Amino acid sequence: MITYHKGDLLKDDADCLVNTVNTVGIMGKGIALAFKNAFPHNYLAYRKAFAAKQLAIGRLLVINDVNLILGQKTIINFPTKTHWRLPSEYSYIVQGLNALKYFLSENDVRSVAMPAPGCGNGGLDWEKVKPLLEGKLADLPLDIRVYEPL
Repeated sequence: MITYHKGDLLKDDADCLVNTVNTVGIMGKGIALAFKNAFPHNYLAYRKAFAAKQLAIGRLLVINDVNLILGQKTIINFPTKTHWRLPSEYSYIVQGLNALKYFLSENDVRSVAMPAPGCGNGGLDWEKVKPLLEGKLADLPLDIRVYEPL
């Protein structure tokens, strides 16, 4: 079931947290910067994946990390931009949602919290992304918490 929330995604107690990222190894603004500060091991793994040319649209980078306050979390790095300077594209979101659906279906995940992908610094319209998200994820038998843009 998908539910919609306002507030700080990083305070959510979900099993998995989705971090929207670019594919050039920079977490300099928005939710990605918040994840960089909260989960340093995730950031280092993301940088290594960039150096190894493993970051791509439609390919998730899944990392287990620990935060002193939040505890153990599975971080799902979801590329929504090819470069931090460029906007997101709706096709990137669809590719990422396909990968996310597969990951969530194939793993023992009870809950996931995620931002509205591509709708912050990516510049996409939430009213267009929301039906894409619902079309891909609504049938999954788990708790999906989407943090809407402010």
